[in-house]
Amino acid sequence: MNTPFRRRELSADLLVAGGGLAGVSAAVAAARNGARVVLVQDRSVLGGNASSEVRMHAVGADAHGNKPGLRESGLIEELRLDDAVRNPHGSFSQWDLLLYEKVALEPNITLLLDTAVIGVEMDGGVIRAARALSHLTEEEFVITARYFADCTGDGRIGDVAGADCRIGREARSEYGETLAPEQADRFTLGSSILFTGRRYDSPQRFIAPNWVRRFSDADFQHRGIHSFEYGYWWFEWGGHLDTIADNNRIRHELLRIALGVWDYVKNSGRHPDSANWALEWVGAIPAKRESRRFLGPHVLTEQDVLGGRMFPDAVAYGGWPIDLHPPAGVDAVDEPPCVQTRFDHAYTLPLRCYYSRNIPNLFFAGRNISATHVAFASTRVMATCSLGGQAVGTAAALLARANAPADIAAAATPAFLARLQQVLLRDDAWIPGVSNQDEADLARRARVTADSEQPGAPAANVIDGCTRDLRAKFGPWSADAIHRWESKTLPARLTLELPRPAAIREIHVTFDSGLQRELMLTPSDFFIRRQIRGPQPELVSSYRLSIDGRPVVEVDDNHQRKRVHRLPAPVTGAKVELTILATHGVPTARVFEVRIY
Repeated sequence: MNTPFRRRELSADLLVAGGGLAGVSAAVAAARNGARVVLVQDRSVLGGNASSEVRMHAVGADAHGNKPGLRESGLIEELRLDDAVRNPHGSFSQWDLLLYEKVALEPNITLLLDTAVIGVEMDGGVIRAARALSHLTEEEFVITARYFADCTGDGRIGDVAGADCRIGREARSEYGETLAPEQADRFTLGSSILFTGRRYDSPQRFIAPNWVRRFSDADFQHRGIHSFEYGYWWFEWGGHLDTIADNNRIRHELLRIALGVWDYVKNSGRHPDSANWALEWVGAIPAKRESRRFLGPHVLTEQDVLGGRMFPDAVAYGGWPIDLHPPAGVDAVDEPPCVQTRFDHAYTLPLRCYYSRNIPNLFFAGRNISATHVAFASTRVMATCSLGGQAVGTAAALLARANAPADIAAAATPAFLARLQQVLLRDDAWIPGVSNQDEADLARRARVTADSEQPGAPAANVIDGCTRDLRAKFGPWSADAIHRWESKTLPARLTLELPRPAAIREIHVTFDSGLQRELMLTPSDFFIRRQIRGPQPELVSSYRLSIDGRPVVEVDDNHQRKRVHRLPAPVTGAKVELTILATHGVPTARVFEVRIY
């Protein structure tokens, strides 16, 4: 006799499907902005390709630190800074737990792990509910929501809802892209399986199973083997197949490839310095680069990326090169594993790339956003995906709070878009070309002074509307400007005098966290050497906030860039003082912004 799964009904303002960095960012951003959220993840851990199951480092717009100042802020920066302090030894399991903590302890989020969306219920072309199954708990969920965000990578919700999508490469003539092939096809970027190695004090044998691939010198003419602790992103295969339907076949072949390359490393005689190295871990899940891409009101193109286009409805930005790979991966032995078209600027991503053109209440974020194959080759990296997730979650929360129509396109008026941009800036998600115009921020009308200033870094910079030093271009404009206040010595005091006394309930402070450096969890020794695992030295560690001389906040152990202090009760006053007592290393105070509400 068949035993049916127990049926549970849930309701939310936003259902987020997919718990990678895009989905986590969407869920947390929506919840923190007041929305009720259900996050459905088909794995036991969060993080997607950044999790312990895959262990790919999350790169972004700063292109491995080559575009100083373009490292992402917002939620992804909060995660990176927490991880650097709490996980200096670089454990991916500790990273999993950090992501779990951020989601599971958020009171507005219901987290369903080991649960997969299997269908949707439609009502007049609008998604009314999603159906999901958990085999571990033998439950079937029916989750009704006003808005849905597909952050699954493969686009599970959008596919079953009938959202317009694209798989493969567009012809060059379709969008006039010089990097596109002459003829359209269904080829995509392939997938990879990664491994980590460990060095021992004595030689370690590797006996290859008889089912692995065998490689020779000729296979690596374009693929370098430079270290043994983390290998190798160019373990790639399967873009010439269907990366969804053929995933099991692709996984098996990637395991053959990964073990076969390690066999070459250990037993070919070409890498004698690998003698004391052994495999520590081999991934069981392919790190998938590409499958479905949904179509929104705007499709991002090569011209948008290379031209550094500044969209009026920008909600995120990118800067990773256009990073195209041969679909056959390692089988394309005569081709390099990637061809990167580099540029020295950032480009923006409009909200119109993050919602469906034909399913009115469907958002998406991650690698499945509305972009051509060529443009997607830049937007697909995980830190950029996180920015999109934060934008989508924030947009959904604002729409839900306003009781807006389920039709996202109709609700995305110029006034709404301006409000969305300002809330994203308030939450530390930088948007190139957009500055703080929040009318509720009392600090914008304050007179700002300090007891000391570095030349070119005056106190008034904390209300200039920009929260980072710009050392790379964005759009067609050169950007080489300092937007922080920096003192000459420590301790240091910054004072904001309001035109008149006000009832102050919140004070926001944004510190310098070293955005000119790369910061990410990685198993790669090369990239670990380029960053600081621990508190970032520029960050203020100890500070005090006072209103009209009365201390209201004291902090002694800060390691975050953005701090929001909500006072237990409003305090009336006209003078807010920020006293910086110590940092994690630099001899001066560095502050990008102070907001007062």
